[in-house]
Amino acid sequence: MSTDTELRSIARVPLPAGAKLAPGAQRLTAEGPKGKVVRSFPSDVLEVTFDAGEVVLRLKVASTRKQSKALLHAWEAHVRNLVGGVTRGVEARMKIVAAHFPMKVQVKDSTVLIENFLGEKYPRSASLVPGVSAVVDGDIVTLRGADVELVGQSAANIERATKIRDYDPRVFQDGIYLIERAHLLEAS
Repeated sequence: MSTDTELRSIARVPLPAGAKLAPGAQRLTAEGPKGKVVRSFPSDVLEVTFDAGEVVLRLKVASTRKQSKALLHAWEAHVRNLVGGVTRGVEARMKIVAAHFPMKVQVKDSTVLIENFLGEKYPRSASLVPGVSAVVDGDIVTLRGADVELVGQSAANIERATKIRDYDPRVFQDGIYLIERAHLLEAS
């Protein structure tokens, strides 16, 4: 019979159909129809096992400390994002705001080019992290990929490329801003 302390040191994540999760030396690898994601994993503190279509995370240290429980639940969320990203995909949406000068935004290879930002002569650019794609539709930029962190980093790169310098940001609010942060897509 398991005690209450043992139950608090275990987290279970259901493994969706089409997803494969493989623990390795200090890393977790998830594969699915949307791609492959590799994440470093603290195997000295947590143990990953599989049980009837579930991923079981077990703490190797005492679960009475707040930090231990927080680590367990953080990695439970990481595993959910890993398997969800490779089966359903991840999306983030950004809005192009151009009040003073009409901005032209386009995607070339793995770069987002921003032309005529605040009337500037030379275009600004933001790089997309490998594994992330971008689509510009009107004044919305949609980023998609299999890894939540990479999609979020690409959104941050674009937002940082349109940072306003030498102007009052209360007046000049032009830029590309995040309106929906990176999240798992709904199952279709």
